Amino acid sequence: MDIKSQYALRGYEAARQQAGAGAGNKQGAAAKALADDPFSIFDTESTTKPNPAAKAIAQNFVATVMNGEKVANQALAGQADAVSMVEALAATELAMETAVTVRDRVVSAYQEILRMPV
Repeated sequence: MDIKSQYALRGYEAARQQAGAGAGNKQGAAAKALADDPFSIFDTESTTKPNPAAKAIAQNFVATVMNGEKVANQALAGQADAVSMVEALAATELAMETAVTVRDRVVSAYQEILRMPV
């Protein structure tokens, strides 16, 4: 099993645990809502507040990237070991690749919609 698969499995396990954490946990509630209705992140009817599932996904992405930067800076200063640096950078790389893939698919879907006859 490669490193990317291990990080994906860890991410899925963390999301599953958050979904089971109950409604008291905001991220757990968002993960549960996303598990119940995976298309809920595309709900644009509510213009007064952001979608909780999309917000949780964005916050998780930002936290992963910030953690990778923090661990890389610590490694450069000699305060972190190589293993933790490689793990953090692999998680950051996976998050970036996922974001780019999602972006590419959204753009592709948008282009397909534009090609549809009216």
